[in-house]
Amino acid sequence: MTTLLIKGGTVVGPSGTFAADVLVDGERIAALMLPGTAPETGGRVFDAAGKYVIPGGVDAHTHMELPFGGTAASDTFATGTAAAAWGGTTTIIDFAVQRTGESVQDGLAAWHAKAEGECHVDYAFHQILGGVDEASLKAMDSLVADEGITSFKLFMAYPGVFYSDDGQILRAMQKARENGAMIMMHAENGPAIDVLVAQALARGETDPIHHGLTRPAALETEATSRAIYLAEVARDTPLYIVHLSASGALEKVAEARDAGRNVFAETCPQYLYLTLEDQLGAPGFEGAKWVCSTPLRSKHEPHARDLWQGLRTNDLAVVSTDHCPFCFKDQKELGLGDFSRIPNGIGSVEHRVDLLYQGVVDGKLSLERWVETIATTPARMFGLYPRKGVIAPGSDADIVVYDPDGRTRISAETHHMNMDHSAWEGFEIAGKVDTVISRGTVLLENGTFHGRRGHGRYVRRGLSQYLV
Repeated sequence: MTTLLIKGGTVVGPSGTFAADVLVDGERIAALMLPGTAPETGGRVFDAAGKYVIPGGVDAHTHMELPFGGTAASDTFATGTAAAAWGGTTTIIDFAVQRTGESVQDGLAAWHAKAEGECHVDYAFHQILGGVDEASLKAMDSLVADEGITSFKLFMAYPGVFYSDDGQILRAMQKARENGAMIMMHAENGPAIDVLVAQALARGETDPIHHGLTRPAALETEATSRAIYLAEVARDTPLYIVHLSASGALEKVAEARDAGRNVFAETCPQYLYLTLEDQLGAPGFEGAKWVCSTPLRSKHEPHARDLWQGLRTNDLAVVSTDHCPFCFKDQKELGLGDFSRIPNGIGSVEHRVDLLYQGVVDGKLSLERWVETIATTPARMFGLYPRKGVIAPGSDADIVVYDPDGRTRISAETHHMNMDHSAWEGFEIAGKVDTVISRGTVLLENGTFHGRRGHGRYVRRGLSQYLV
């Protein structure tokens, strides 16, 4: 077996930081040792002096090759997972899709076909339920028992595409309560949003900023509250709110958690840094680059401040990306003259680890909380721990050496995502991904990428290990 030794670094985990040398034997971490005590193995040695040694990132929310709005996300599993590796993420959880009228099993098979043999890093799947009926409810049991898929996403938005009504949501939650699965919820009041969109277009309000104005924070808050009540009726089904962006929605999650409920939420980097006015409101059609759902929120309201606080208090447990990239030319431009036709999505899978580290530099997060939100908690939340998300003997050797003295400038000229623009153009991070190791294989070193398609494996997940 191949051995690696990462020496002289500071290991960062959810429980603290400490100096240790990390020995890797094959695909697993073999030992953590006092500095300088590792035996000679004849394997490769990496000098991590002055750097942090952290578990590879786990991005629990990506959409590679997702069909949407007459096109499809521009990153394939090959390009998207390579970009993830460049950015220090060594596991993604993507979404297999069942559309209304399709079988769950056929949707899952299609996503396996897209990903198999293509990924540079390990991957798992959540399952989107686009139609809740007897067949899909039965399929939930088989996916949990046989496929290692233990989380199911429902939509309160997008009527006619993914939307489930309250009765369907309740039935799916009841089934999840029986088999132990997690329900993931896109919490926006879709029918009300459709009314606001139609009214805006009738007034001739077609620019990208109206995407955000017709998806007000109140409709995210209302849907979040409704989802929490439905989960309560379903005997406290575990509920995970995806891409939470609004202060009011966060308040509803915090209230449920204070009551001891199994209610969790993630946010995404775009809601921590970008705003409706500065990005969606960019001149002309430029704002289309930042059209995503839930939308960017106003800088004149305390949403971003409250989200950072939610990360510190664990009312927000995870930072994912909702990575769903579209090129500006030919894809985002499908919405010229009609903001409702702009494909929804931002590309961030390459930048999440760096963007959250900037929160450490700015004093908004501790080092330990940084690692929790990008790696440990998503691994625990979705049944991957301790195989993923921690530097510990027996865990997969998914390791990132992070240089706090490095700098990262984000640009479309240098990123590795399959996009013709960057939502983060010109951002500078006071830190840099130095070395990336996936299951003992070096993917990135000294600015050179050594990854290969097919290295990444499908990972079957267990039930959530984060429940109260």
